[in-house]
Amino acid sequence: MKRSMPRFDILGQLGSLRRYARSLTRDGVEAEDLVHDALVRAYERRGTFRSGGNLRAWLLSIVHNTFIDRLRSHRSEAARLEQARYLADGSTPAPQDHSVRLAQVREAFFSLPEEQRSALHLVAIEGLSYQQAANASGVPLGTLMSRIGRARTALRQMEEAPARGKNHLRIVGGDS
Repeated sequence: MKRSMPRFDILGQLGSLRRYARSLTRDGVEAEDLVHDALVRAYERRGTFRSGGNLRAWLLSIVHNTFIDRLRSHRSEAARLEQARYLADGSTPAPQDHSVRLAQVREAFFSLPEEQRSALHLVAIEGLSYQQAANASGVPLGTLMSRIGRARTALRQMEEAPARGKNHLRIVGGDS
């Protein structure tokens, strides 16, 4: 025997949801992403909505909770990045030539935008396939590939461009 689910008529609620999301995020694109994520959550948990309840209030609370979850996630990610920088700075020094090179690569990697750095990390360091990394990031495969391409291009340009105002050490008498 099938149990009928209450019908969700959310089209009339989209304006309120978008306005509230915009007030939380202060950014149009972020607000659209927030509303999308909240509506996915609402659909997945539609069985918890009480028949006869206030759909608008229920949806607005889901938008709010989704925003709070994202905020916590961003703070957690920032703390992990800070810890990674701390650990990287406190690592055992390698021989001089490798140490200098590693410091340059690390500096270039951390100067990438967060989206590019994250995408490149998942594929190049964690060894995930493009599809797995796209799923983990929650972005389409093409977006992930584009971010990786832009990250690699930026790293190549940093490598080829002489550093302005910085003293670079040149290895004299090395193996290469």
